[in-house]
This record gives sequence, C-alpha cells and structure tokens, in this order.
Amino acid sequence: MDTVRFLTAGDCAVTVELGDGISEAVNRRIRALSLALEKSPIPGVVETVPTYRSLMVHYDPGVISCPALEKALRGLIGGLDRTVLPPSDVLEIPVLYGGEEGPDLAFVAEHCGKTPDEVIALHSAPEYLIYMLGFTPGFTYLGGMDESIAAPRLKTPRVKIPAGSVGIAGSQTGVYPLDSPGGWQLIGRTPVRMYAPERERPILPEAGQYIKFCPIDRAEYDRIAAEEAAGAYVCKRHPRKEGAE
Repeated sequence: MDTVRFLTAGDCAVTVELGDGISEAVNRRIRALSLALEKSPIPGVVETVPTYRSLMVHYDPGVISCPALEKALRGLIGGLDRTVLPPSDVLEIPVLYGGEEGPDLAFVAEHCGKTPDEVIALHSAPEYLIYMLGFTPGFTYLGGMDESIAAPRLKTPRVKIPAGSVGIAGSQTGVYPLDSPGGWQLIGRTPVRMYAPERERPILPEAGQYIKFCPIDRAEYDRIAAEEAAGAYVCKRHPRKEGAE
C-alpha cells in the first residue's frame, strides 16, 4: 500500500494524503476513499473535501476523537484496492473561442508557434479530469491539457475576468465560474454557468468527473446564453469510455 500521511488541520479536520504527486492513479484512490466513507459512514464525520492528492475529512470532535478517526480511516484505506468506482461521465462545455471572449488566444498561439485554430483544436480535443474544485465556487482544476499549448500567466493580473472565461496558465486550463480577478490567458468563454446559487445544485461540475470543451459559434453562444438566463439550458453529458486516455 502506498504511504499514507495524516495531518491535523485545526481541531476538527484531518488531511489524509494518499500520494505525493498529481496523477489519475492518486486521484482514483481519493475518490475511492470518499466513496468508502459514503458506503461505510464513520460517526462524527461531517464533510469531505477532495484535493489533488489528499482528502480533507471534517469531523465533530464531540463525537469522535482524532486518533479514533485516524484508526477508522486506516481501516477503510486498507480496502481501497477492492473499491469499484462508478463510471465517470463527461460534461460537455460549449466554448466560443477568440474575439472579445478570448482576448489572449492570439498571444497563446504566437507563444506556442501555432495558429489560433490549432490551439482551439488542441484545447478542445481532450477529456479533462476534474481533480478538484476550489479558489471560487465551481472553479475546476483540470488535468490532461496538451503541453504544446502551455502559456505563462499574465505579468499583471486582470482586476475582473468575466464569469465563464476559459483560460490557460502554465500547463493548466480551467473555467472562471464567477467574475473575479485572475492572471490566466483567456482563450474563450462559455455561456454555461458553472456556479448558480439559485439552482438546486449550485455547482455544476464535480470532482472525479471529466470536462470536454466543445467549440461553438456566436449564434450558438447567444442561443445557449438565452436558455441559461431562462434556466432552461441543460449541459450535454455522455459516459466516458472505459480505458479512455
């Protein structure tokens, strides 16, 4: 079994590190532990938060002590290799690339020695694993971007980036779910709201799911935006093929 570390996080949470690097293998173990906790709840555990290589477990110290929690978690971890994860689905996110919605597309293309169309094709080709959510509600930390379109962050971050903006920073890509400051290179925008507090499930993406960016034109963008505003748009999803890279 891989080395496991338990780190206290205040007086009511413990971080369980299941690896020392960012990889799909480590992420599967995190998802497996989260699933094991759902199937075999530990009294006193109130919430779990997955990250790249760990699972933070929040607990009620009035119900369970930290040593007792660690012992119970070790018991679950011992059976992770026998845990069968449910199939992941792929969330299709439509994106209008370039223009006002993607003001940095030309820079990314020039920096990488490619045309804008080549950047779009490479960016929209993979199915990106959602390793974790953070920074702002619904912000996705994705893995799997083609290294050939990696680009540096802006030297001076923007004060306000519109919600739905799709950006690149280094070898990462993601979607800004809210208007917020940021320094990523913006290559497009989606009309889909990744976070909408009035929805029954405010945050659209989930850790362990995959995202597929789908290029659209202006007419399609405006149509989807109107449906979103009316609360009528539903993102397409499809099952991920077993063994897909």
